[in-house]
Amino acid sequence: MLTGHRTWIFKNEPVIISTGTVGGPFEANGNIPDAFDILHGDMWLKQSSFEKAQRTLMEEASQVAVKNSLIQKEQVKFFISGDLINQITPSSFAAKSLDMPYFGLFSACATSMESLALAAFIINGDGADYILSGTASHNAATEKQFRYPTEYGGQKPPTAQWTVTGAGCALVAKNGEGPRVTSATIGKVVDMGISDPFNMGAAMAPAAVDTIETHLRERNVDPTYYDLIITGDLGHIGREISMDMLQKKNINITSDMYQDCGLTVYREGQPVLAGASGTASSAVAVYGHFLKLMKEQQLNRILVVATGSLHSPLSIQQNDAIPCIAHAVSIESGSDKP
Repeated sequence: MLTGHRTWIFKNEPVIISTGTVGGPFEANGNIPDAFDILHGDMWLKQSSFEKAQRTLMEEASQVAVKNSLIQKEQVKFFISGDLINQITPSSFAAKSLDMPYFGLFSACATSMESLALAAFIINGDGADYILSGTASHNAATEKQFRYPTEYGGQKPPTAQWTVTGAGCALVAKNGEGPRVTSATIGKVVDMGISDPFNMGAAMAPAAVDTIETHLRERNVDPTYYDLIITGDLGHIGREISMDMLQKKNINITSDMYQDCGLTVYREGQPVLAGASGTASSAVAVYGHFLKLMKEQQLNRILVVATGSLHSPLSIQQNDAIPCIAHAVSIESGSDKP
């Protein structure tokens, strides 16, 4: 099952039998509105705070994922989630509402694939039959915690990114119909000394490159094994930096097969500066858009490399550099498992 130092091969190939995706008004006007099961017309979601609205996003995505399957909620053994907000309270409060055994994670914007990797690992080892895996983020809640409240109207440099208001959840099963989770490469923390919290793409790019290089080497596959290699939220700047770094390592990934969720969610002309970010960036793009392309047989194999910056407001105030991580999961289409 373990190949190399950091890669799991899932011989039993857990299946993503259903997904649920939820977005806000900015996402409804974006590039992939058809990728969402639910789209809200306001940022508050009838809640008294943005953090409570984020919890609602996670609850709804989880409920939709179960509803889109053929199982009952009581059959789900574990809920695995995390987010960006202090002590991952939106995920934990959602777990309370869902009333499921819960693993809480923090891997910043890499949480989507960390949770999927762990869900597949548990199911592959007969630890459960059904697991909900997902994450959520909210633009205004994240701005308030990591930068400035939106009411402040602070100016941002062109390297900054726009946090997605949304949630994405996958229901992973031991058997069933759907895309199969075939392997995962667990990232390690990479710190290149970048300390600018308004330039997450540049900070995360080296972690993405490290995980991609490790995954290809430990699985002994060429980049062309995949139809697409998809990063989480590098945006324009991080994508270009990572492509340059890959080329220097003689890893030849063509531009058309190297996509980024942060450049997928929003359309050209939306004021997102360098692109989308947030834990929901990869969750909604992968579970709502790219898996849809797999089901339509436009894609057969994808490698999703979710990227995360592991800083906090406190670490930035103390002038620490930004440590980053990237977790990779390979998802392949195929016939029904017996």
